[in-house]
Amino acid sequence: MPIMRRAMTQTARFGFAVLFLAAALMPFGATLARDMPDPGIDQLIEQLGLRAAKAPVSERAGWSKPERVIVRGDAEQVDALGPFAPGVELVPAPTLEDAVAAAAGADAVIGFCAEALLDAGADIRWLQLPYAGAERCVSIPAVAERDILVTNAQRIYGPEIAEHVLAMMLSLTRGLHLYAEAQGRGVWERELIPEDKLWELEGKTLLVVGLGGIGTEVARLGHAMGMRVTATRNSSRRGPGFVDYVGLADELPKLTSEADIVVNATPLTPQTRGLFDAGYFESMKPAAYFINVGRGPSVVTSDLIEALEAGRIAGAGLDVTDPEPLPEGHPLWKAPNVIITPHISALSDLRSGRLWRVMAENLRRYTAGEPMLSVVDVRRGY
Repeated sequence: MPIMRRAMTQTARFGFAVLFLAAALMPFGATLARDMPDPGIDQLIEQLGLRAAKAPVSERAGWSKPERVIVRGDAEQVDALGPFAPGVELVPAPTLEDAVAAAAGADAVIGFCAEALLDAGADIRWLQLPYAGAERCVSIPAVAERDILVTNAQRIYGPEIAEHVLAMMLSLTRGLHLYAEAQGRGVWERELIPEDKLWELEGKTLLVVGLGGIGTEVARLGHAMGMRVTATRNSSRRGPGFVDYVGLADELPKLTSEADIVVNATPLTPQTRGLFDAGYFESMKPAAYFINVGRGPSVVTSDLIEALEAGRIAGAGLDVTDPEPLPEGHPLWKAPNVIITPHISALSDLRSGRLWRVMAENLRRYTAGEPMLSVVDVRRGY
C-alpha cells in the first residue's frame, strides 16, 4: 500500500491533499481507462445534489482541449490526477507564488484564484475553486472581462457544516457551553439554567436563510430532529419535501417572526451584506437564537452585540464574524450567550475526499469538453 501511505503523509502536510485519489485509484487504477470517470462519481453527485451545466463546455467561446493546467499541490499529488486528464501537462503549485510563476501558457488553474495569477496567465480560461464562496474571485475584473469559467465547491461542504450548525443548536438550546464553563470552574451547578430555557428541538421552528447546498443540508437535519422547517431563497419557492415552506426574500420578516432558530447560510452578495442588522434582530422572538455559517459581513456586528446585551435575542452561534479573524479584546468575545468557532465548520475527516473527487471529475469534464459541475454565475457572485 505505498500509494496510500504517501497520500496519508501528504494529507498531514497539505490542506488540499488528494487522499481520495489514493483510496479511489487503488481499487480500479490498474484497469481504469485513462479517459474514464471515477466509477463512483455519479453516486456522489447525486448524494450532494451537484448541478451540471446545461451545455457542454466545448460550446463556450474560446474553449479548446487544455494543454497545461496548474494544480494546487505537490508533484506526487498532481501525478495522481493524470488519469483524469490524458495528454494534459499538470503543473504542481504548492503555493500561490508558485502558481503565478507557472501561469504563463496555462489554460486552467485548480485551487487558486487571484488577480496576480490572472495577470500572469493571459490564456487562463477556467478556474476551479476549492471552496464554496466565490465572491472574491468573481470580483476580479479579469474574470468577467475575459469570460473566464469559474466552478466552485458548492454543496461539497454541506454535510459537515450542517452538523456544525446542529451542534451549535444543541449547545445553545441545552446550555452545554454554559455547563462547560461551570465544569472549568469545578462547580456542580444543576440549576444554572432554568428548566424552561432547556429546549427540545422537536416542534420548534427552524428558519434557514439561503436554501442552497449548505442550507438544504441544515434543513434536512432540522427536519430529522422533528423541527418545522421554513426557508428563503431568491430563485423560486421550490424546495425539498422536508422543508415545510419556502418563501422568497421579501417574506423574510414574517418568517423570522415565527422562527425559534434562524440560520444564515447565504453567500455574500450586495443584497446580503448587512442583511442582519438592528431591524432584523428586532423582528426575531426574544427567545430565539441566531446562527451564522454564511459570511461575517452579512451581519452588522455592533447591532448583533447590542441585541444580545439587551436580551432582544436569546443567543448566537457564529462560525464566521466581521471582522475576521476576530481580534483579541473584541466585545463579541464577551457578548452574553454566544458560541464562536474560528471559521472551521467546513473542516472534517471526509472533506478532502469529496472535494478532490469532484475537482478531478471537473478536470476530466473540461478536458473532454463535457458539461461542467457547479458553475458559478459570475454576475450574481455564486
